[in-house]
Amino acid sequence: MTDQDLMVSEDELHAYVDGELPADRRDTVEAWLASHPDDAGKVVAWRAQADLIRARYGAVAEEKPPQQLDIGRLTRRRTGAIAAAVAAVIAAFLVGGVAGWVARGVETATPSDLALFTSDALDAYRLYTVEVRHPVEVPGDQRPHLVEWLSKRIGSPLRAPELDKIGLKLVGGRLLPGPNGATAFFMYEGPSGERFTLYCGRTSDQEMALRYTTGEKNAAYYWVDQNLAYVLSGPAERDKLHEIAQAAYDQIDQRKPPQGG
Repeated sequence: MTDQDLMVSEDELHAYVDGELPADRRDTVEAWLASHPDDAGKVVAWRAQADLIRARYGAVAEEKPPQQLDIGRLTRRRTGAIAAAVAAVIAAFLVGGVAGWVARGVETATPSDLALFTSDALDAYRLYTVEVRHPVEVPGDQRPHLVEWLSKRIGSPLRAPELDKIGLKLVGGRLLPGPNGATAFFMYEGPSGERFTLYCGRTSDQEMALRYTTGEKNAAYYWVDQNLAYVLSGPAERDKLHEIAQAAYDQIDQRKPPQGG
């Protein structure tokens, strides 16, 4: 393989996010993302944006226009030259009217910090849990250093929960870009090789207890504790995921000093 084969363009990154990348380039792009965190951050952000657009406005195209904007209803009583003139006026009205009707959601459906954060967390889970050689920047056997480093970059004391009692070992962690700046990413692995991730960083949303959401073939529990958001992601097995999230939730308490291990 030549150096040119290893290079990945921004167009290919967009194609990767859109699911339009040729199959013979997918492994190369994923290897590139694993070793280029800036580009990986772009991919996570683009996917989050695409997910939010689909979630918020995907059904708009299927909606029927309001009755008052039905061109048939407005023109059925007009004939001849008058009908043509009226149709022209209606067409101009529809351009502005339908645009305003669709835009009704744009003004009111601004996603919250936590929605963006959770979407980013699920994207990061999908991106890094498939990595074999470089899933993390700092390995789990350096837990104290890892926690201290990420706490300093986030600007708040963090914990890497001890999950050995439920069969999960800490693989390690990495620093990632998030909606509100630097974000910490911890990865855990079970005895069968299944992986779970804890994504945490700053948020402006209010404190809340565990809540559940699903993604593509995976799911997450998320919560907020003292201006820090946490997302525990893994395979979409709700009971197992809840057990892990509850164990992490119980250990993470920003009112106590952090413990690196």
